[in-house]
Amino acid sequence: MSEEGRDRTRDSGGPTRPRTRRELRAALEAERASSARAATPPPKRVRNRAPVIAPDPMPQGAPTILTVCTGNICRSPLAEVLLRARLEAFGVRLHSAGTHALVGAGMPEEAQAVALSRHARPADTAAHRGRRLREPMVLESDLVLTMTQEQRGFAVKLVPNKLHRIFPVREFARAANGLPDAEIRRLAATGGDDPRARLGMVIMAISARRGPISDDDDVLDPYGLGFAAYETSAAQLDPALAEVERVVRAALHRAAE
Repeated sequence: MSEEGRDRTRDSGGPTRPRTRRELRAALEAERASSARAATPPPKRVRNRAPVIAPDPMPQGAPTILTVCTGNICRSPLAEVLLRARLEAFGVRLHSAGTHALVGAGMPEEAQAVALSRHARPADTAAHRGRRLREPMVLESDLVLTMTQEQRGFAVKLVPNKLHRIFPVREFARAANGLPDAEIRRLAATGGDDPRARLGMVIMAISARRGPISDDDDVLDPYGLGFAAYETSAAQLDPALAEVERVVRAALHRAAE
């Protein structure tokens, strides 16, 4: 064998032997791979990575309303269970959350009592558990109704591009007041047959009717203040929820038939 086809190596204490071309190529490739591994820095460890929170499952085309308060045990679940009882027949999905929620806590007895006195379903009030407001909840909702202007600001910071769909509930009612059912149906018709599109067209029109910001739009937080405070808070919500119900019913009237 010629010198071109061999390489002489010495085993410890043994005779030399020739290397074939195949062995030379294998040795060269192994050396290159080892050099590449040495030149590649180890991957950096990422600590304390926040978990990815997936949106709640939502049926295709189902209009979704999210109600928001602070602890998600008094005002926002009250609005949620009352609107669910009134709008579920129209295919509307209701859920709620809190900016600083008491996660996993149920509605206080006083909140459940005022909800039941307004024809909420007992199963809904008993099943509620507090949830913290997260970005995916806002993203999946067609209408976000907060109990105060401060809570609206919190939700807007989470998802700024949802600005025109996030209202304090009493501000929404004030802006919608005076918009006749016939006009709501006309606006909804521009969204076609899809319920979400119909409601979306109406919500955008109501957003354009907004007036000056007012702290008078805030709903009283009754937590820890006794039963009378829960009644006062619910009484502030009552006309606003009635207006929300009117708007949604008119917007979805064709889809519900």
